[in-house]
Amino acid sequence: MDSLDIYLYDSLTWQEINEAVLAKKVLLLPIGSTEQHGHHLPLDVDNFLARSVSLEAAKRAPREILVMPTIPYGYNEHALDFPGTIHVHYDHFIEYCLDVCKSVAHAGFDRVILVDGHGSNEHLCEFIARRATLETDALVASTMWTNLSKEAFEQVRESGFGGAAHAGELETSAYLHLDESRVKMDKAVDHYGGAAGKEGSKFLKVDLTRGWGPIKLIQWTSSATPSGVSGAATLATKEKGKAIVDGAASNLLEFVREFRAMTKGKRVDHRVVKPTLPTLPSPD
Repeated sequence: MDSLDIYLYDSLTWQEINEAVLAKKVLLLPIGSTEQHGHHLPLDVDNFLARSVSLEAAKRAPREILVMPTIPYGYNEHALDFPGTIHVHYDHFIEYCLDVCKSVAHAGFDRVILVDGHGSNEHLCEFIARRATLETDALVASTMWTNLSKEAFEQVRESGFGGAAHAGELETSAYLHLDESRVKMDKAVDHYGGAAGKEGSKFLKVDLTRGWGPIKLIQWTSSATPSGVSGAATLATKEKGKAIVDGAASNLLEFVREFRAMTKGKRVDHRVVKPTLPTLPSPD
């Protein structure tokens, strides 16, 4: 088998990595979380869904994409009251993920996309991507995979605002499509409002495809939802899940091709005085 038809990063030898670099493959780095998702979903939801969407895009264009091993832990302090949840402090998380990005840039890859599966990682991943772009020769972008599923989900959703916040209609549907055997739909419950939302509030609300209200407040998840669910889990179906995953993978592949063809602009220093210190960006 030609190594360029392999889309799993860690299935390659170092010589084949060089071939992938020369082929200008775009790296997809799934970043998730190990955390509670109610009584009906396993702890791996964020990891499984981010990786599955990445793999689906790669299967469609293996000569353009490599999927890296998933980073399985994220920023999750607010959910620690639910057993099984793993939390990584934000500074450790940022530096760890940044080191991964810098390592692949050092190997010669110049296009990397962080495919996030966990809401509380989203702004941290944006920061990681920004730093990696400023501190290496690569261009590094970030997205939460659910952002790529908006159009597809909105065409099939039945829930109102907040029905797809956490372990609700969207995530449960996607998991049903990908592996129905691991979803306990008989234990699924609905709950509107949660760590970042309040039912009936025009200010405090959150939904994976409809965004946030004008004010953000993150509280302990256990203080806001008895099951850990924030959304309409009972409305999930595997048919909806297929539409969601297909829509996200299609958009991800479309961006991969745009990103791959993108020319990196040349930095221009417009200062008339150039101090020697401080050195920015950090050479670390």
